[in-house]
Amino acid sequence: MLIKLAQQNYHIGNFEQNGNKMIAAIEAAKLEGIDLIVFSELSVCGYPPRDFLEFSDFIEQSYQTIQRIAEHTRGIGVIIGAPARNPIREGKDLFNAAFLLYEGKIQGEVHKTLLPTYDIFDEYRYFEPAYEWKVLEFKGKKLAITICEDIWNLGDNPLYRVCPMDVLMAQQPDIMINISASPFDYDHDEARKAIVQANVRKYKLPMVYCNAVGSQTEIVFDGGSLVYNASAKLVSELGYFTEDTAVVEWNEEGITLVQGQPPLPVEPSPALTSATLSDYLVEKRNIGQVYEALLMGIRDYFSKMGFTRAILGSSGGIDSAVTLALACEALGPENVRAILLPSPYSTEHSVNDAVELSRNLGNPYDIVAIKDVYETMLETVQPIFGNLPFSLAEENMQSRIRGNILMAIANKFGYILLNTSNKSELATGYGTLYGDMAGGLSVLGDVYKIQVYALAQYINRHKEIIPQHIITKAPSAELRPNQKDSDSLPDYDQLDQVLFQYIEKRMGPGAIIAAGFDPQLVNRVLKLVNTNEYKRNQFCPIIRVSTKAFGVGRRVPIVGKYLS
Repeated sequence: MLIKLAQQNYHIGNFEQNGNKMIAAIEAAKLEGIDLIVFSELSVCGYPPRDFLEFSDFIEQSYQTIQRIAEHTRGIGVIIGAPARNPIREGKDLFNAAFLLYEGKIQGEVHKTLLPTYDIFDEYRYFEPAYEWKVLEFKGKKLAITICEDIWNLGDNPLYRVCPMDVLMAQQPDIMINISASPFDYDHDEARKAIVQANVRKYKLPMVYCNAVGSQTEIVFDGGSLVYNASAKLVSELGYFTEDTAVVEWNEEGITLVQGQPPLPVEPSPALTSATLSDYLVEKRNIGQVYEALLMGIRDYFSKMGFTRAILGSSGGIDSAVTLALACEALGPENVRAILLPSPYSTEHSVNDAVELSRNLGNPYDIVAIKDVYETMLETVQPIFGNLPFSLAEENMQSRIRGNILMAIANKFGYILLNTSNKSELATGYGTLYGDMAGGLSVLGDVYKIQVYALAQYINRHKEIIPQHIITKAPSAELRPNQKDSDSLPDYDQLDQVLFQYIEKRMGPGAIIAAGFDPQLVNRVLKLVNTNEYKRNQFCPIIRVSTKAFGVGRRVPIVGKYLS
């Protein structure tokens, strides 16, 4: 039997485009003599559809698309993912389902059992867990079809009470097929391979694993679909951050690769300890993946929303430099406009650095000095401010003037404003609401400051794009004379390690201190994180690259008392 994996980038709710993409792959597979083609989880409607699932018309369009795809299945089996109605009417109205299509109709339907509700997932809000488990027969073979999370309930501390494959094994399946929408973070590919291999070793069956690829607002799916033979040897690993296909031949002797790239050897990331955390976060392999994920996040956000051009404030600092370089690579430099907005406290070298960067990248830029606007605002509020000393209020006025100008230009010319704040700043509240926190998409909001520097070096790996002075100078918001980030925040190397333990690892202050961090530093940092939740709640979507990003996957009360 020839089996083809079709790793495709879908658009949530775009049934016509998604259906056409799958039909094109099916028709191509027919010409290759393929017996069975496999697509990813909820491929018909895109993942995650969220509250679209509550609209009956959305579900009806999904079924119409399934039928349209089925019309192209003469002589070829097709496995797709889509929501399925619950005919029993007990529990939720829908299942997260896999459909086996063949000879023009639905031959079988399998429902997802394990519905994740952690981090970015909220599937139990919409779907009913499977209440029956059955293998599907195709050309004399028994297929054990599971959906994403269904294969992750292994190990010493299972999250769920049932393991679907344990039940299916009683029916003596011949092969495991898992359709998935497994999102990216910078070490999830290793965990994904490990769990697929663990299933193969446990059940002693080959596995075909088809993952989604593409970015859906803040969530990036990296692909990397897999095929393992029954002896747990990796046969095929599809590309990352790209649409891809592979063909394998499966018979009594095992599975062999017919078409596609053979798996490449990859050095695993180092074991994570607090002592090696800085090296881990900036490790070249991880940074390369983060770079590709951010590019995909920008490209897909713009293309799927129908946007073409971006604008951002270019300060001559490291964050705006990396954001600009990424945007130019993702969208083309001609489609990214940089606006330099020097204030009375901006240094000449910062302006020069920003100009040199845009010249290196070849993107259009403008210099719009804000000195006059700033002085006018100071005069306007002087009767109220009186003789009070210069403070954060005057600093933030500059940032908000910049935000207003950027949004005005964006509105006038049809740009989308890219935000340039990094995760370290967002975590500690080191940003101005309605100023430098403005934007339609956050590129670096899940990237710690030490990772931003590593991204800059990665961008410069072939030639100098980001001027070296931007990378080496001390970071500063330049909102007052001689200002440095270090005036307000701990050293980033120490800060980011504490933030990682608290945000990604969910360690409390006692555990972080026990790991060797200074108690005063820990208490200071955690208080900053907790008291600035109200700022993050008003922030734009953040491209997710870590195991715990700010946004939909982190739900913390704004008004709450913990560690403060």
